[in-house]
Amino acid sequence: MKGTVGELGEFGLIRELTARLTSSPAVRLGPGDDAAVVAAPDRRVVATTDALVEGRHFRRDWSTAYDVGRKAAAQNLADIAAMGAVPTAVLLALVVPADLPVTWPVELMDGIRDECQVAGAAVVGGDVVRGDTIMVSITALGDLRDREPITRSGARPGDVVAVTGWLGWSAAGLAVLSRGFRSPRAFVEAHRRPEPPYHAGPAAAELGATAMTDVSDGLVADLGHIAAASGVAIDLSSADIDIPAQMADIGQAVGVDPLHWVLTGGEDHAIVAAFPPDTKLPARWRVIGRVVKATTAPQVTVDGAPWDKAGGWDHFGAE
Repeated sequence: MKGTVGELGEFGLIRELTARLTSSPAVRLGPGDDAAVVAAPDRRVVATTDALVEGRHFRRDWSTAYDVGRKAAAQNLADIAAMGAVPTAVLLALVVPADLPVTWPVELMDGIRDECQVAGAAVVGGDVVRGDTIMVSITALGDLRDREPITRSGARPGDVVAVTGWLGWSAAGLAVLSRGFRSPRAFVEAHRRPEPPYHAGPAAAELGATAMTDVSDGLVADLGHIAAASGVAIDLSSADIDIPAQMADIGQAVGVDPLHWVLTGGEDHAIVAAFPPDTKLPARWRVIGRVVKATTAPQVTVDGAPWDKAGGWDHFGAE
């Protein structure tokens, strides 16, 4: 496909993007009207939104448009799963410069569509706007299927803390890319295109999870939200946290303790949850800590000691 977005025009671009989409059982009316119609059998809709800005969340010399699409959809769909819900639909708001090659937003849409298919959702509409910087904003919807949402506020002393999915892989991949390398490929790909365990959110709800979140800003930071909302302390055991040998090799090469990536690296979108202590967890879950009574303020500790380093990503924190 040749030409730029400006040459194709707004409605031509919309036609190109929507022509690539697939549907899902929850979609009653897809793109093409003033709004979409999505089934909500539970009569409650779980909703979330997030944005990716070029230069802040992605670089075109590091990631393809397809990668960005997969990542943009994944970070929103993971939030739906972390509430114990099943993703159903997403909406896309896209800001692009007029001189951007048409192939870029088309490949972006392919990535969003394919990630939605992994989660069982579909793109149902959106908007395209001209701007100076590329911005991809996704709104995701989900269905609770008659379950109560699993929030951050239900953790209780005595609960175990368990995780499923990758931890620290995206941060290690970012470290590799930042130093001008493209391998080990598995870690670079983890940064470009996360793989959240979408099934784990609803499964955790069925297992009786008391609190849950996805790891988007870093394990310590995101568990800190659970600790604060639940009024508890959470103690992590570093001996129970898996650090792959290849991640340790990367850490040695760049002078970083890989445990730092595991505890503070975001964008892997692993699912971490608190469960009652007698819960029989499937093998995919690994227990990495305990919920304890907060003797002072709610906090996250590691091996019984306060974590005194940076806890995760903060958009308005120091660079």
